[in-house]
Amino acid sequence: MPAAPVKRPPAADRVYTHVKQAVLDRRYEGGTLLTEGELAEAVGVSRTPVREALLKLEVEGLLKLYPKKGALVLAVSAQEIRDVVETRLLVEEFAVRRAVPAPAVLVARLEELLAEQRRHADAGDLAAFAVSDRCFHAEIVKHAGNHILSRLYDQLRDRQLRMGVAMMQALPDRITRNQDEHAEILERIKEGDAEGAAACVRGHLGRVEDLVRGETR
Repeated sequence: MPAAPVKRPPAADRVYTHVKQAVLDRRYEGGTLLTEGELAEAVGVSRTPVREALLKLEVEGLLKLYPKKGALVLAVSAQEIRDVVETRLLVEEFAVRRAVPAPAVLVARLEELLAEQRRHADAGDLAAFAVSDRCFHAEIVKHAGNHILSRLYDQLRDRQLRMGVAMMQALPDRITRNQDEHAEILERIKEGDAEGAAACVRGHLGRVEDLVRGETR
């Protein structure tokens, strides 16, 4: 029997995925005005599903709709970065303490993600690096065993990815430093040093907060 044809996602879903991915990896920069006509042509759909997708992205806080004009891509603000870093600190310091002593499966997965980050850094793929970076931290949170915290952390996913790409575009040396800091966190976890791992997480995220304030260290 011939293979069944692959069913394409609904038009609105295709537009949503196209726009969201472009916003997260900053192909659509903050301040860009997107028009329904341009998006319809880019994805190959009518304007109706474009409107549906843009409304959903506005609810998620990535766009601001302006009737008869289009949708403005919202820039990542310093306040948003501070809020996310503060929330991440609360979750991740707790989580890394709970994840120690770490099961072998967690250590293996973190080593795999660290190697993945190095490959993406060597290839210069900032968007893929940001995904691996985010997954490294999310894996630790998941192994803390608190499902409510895991769900809360997952809600920060999109903001983390867009901020990660923005930070590395502005400060390319952060790519190398991120890898070094992740390696240090992993080493403390492998040693069973919960407080040392928490201190590394605090320093790692604290540097992001300093960069937002225009400081370096």
